[in-house]
Amino acid sequence: MLQLLEGFRFRRRDSVIHRLDPRVKALYAIAVLIAAVLYFELSIMVTICLIQVPLVLLAGIRREWLRSLRGAAFFAAFILVMNLVSGYFYSGIGFTAETIAFALSMTLRFLALMMAFSLFFLTTAPDDLALALEKFRVPHDFTFAFTSAIRFVPELAREVSSIMDAQKSRGLELERGSFTTRIRNYLPILVPMFVRSFERSLELAEAMEARAYGASERRTSLYELTLRRADILALALITVTLTISVYARYFLQLPQLTLPFTG
Repeated sequence: MLQLLEGFRFRRRDSVIHRLDPRVKALYAIAVLIAAVLYFELSIMVTICLIQVPLVLLAGIRREWLRSLRGAAFFAAFILVMNLVSGYFYSGIGFTAETIAFALSMTLRFLALMMAFSLFFLTTAPDDLALALEKFRVPHDFTFAFTSAIRFVPELAREVSSIMDAQKSRGLELERGSFTTRIRNYLPILVPMFVRSFERSLELAEAMEARAYGASERRTSLYELTLRRADILALALITVTLTISVYARYFLQLPQLTLPFTG
């Protein structure tokens, strides 16, 4: 879980993906979301996942990206098992190739979304994201709350990891004992975590008050987002690909996966 949160923390690099306008990268993540929702064929899910690998290599964030996927492995396994179990009981004929293919497709759908949004947050600075949200006419208070969460959640995950290491060094056992015992053993971790979260919130509130946050309704920015040639090309490519995907789904009557438990 900590690796999952760490995989959404911005990593500063000098790459083509990092230099793209955040609005273009947001459109890419939304396009992957739409395509993953529209299609559930296994081959298409594999294609969506493989398309993102060159982008990750181009951005130079392979290690951080893989760490986020390792953090999502538990949830992916849970989705796979739940789809297999539901397919087994609803079909009444046991595990079939279609049941397994559908379960794998749903798992890859989750991983595809994780890949896209992890790529977005790893290559987009919170300040640039705030500028993009303001361009979309999102109120500044919501923008500030969202970008603050993006900044502090990975830091909180790192602090939790440090607290766990400190408690383990004092002899705390987290993996042994019954289920209730292990839950009880997490109390020495949760208490310092909540205390540190409250302290961080107070520090942020004092910093905002010291800088007269909210004193002026009209805000200005030091930097302005402008679409360059690479942004326009990427925007056109994403738009065309998304349009073709939607058109192919609704007008070309592509063969769909037949589920064994849909009657």
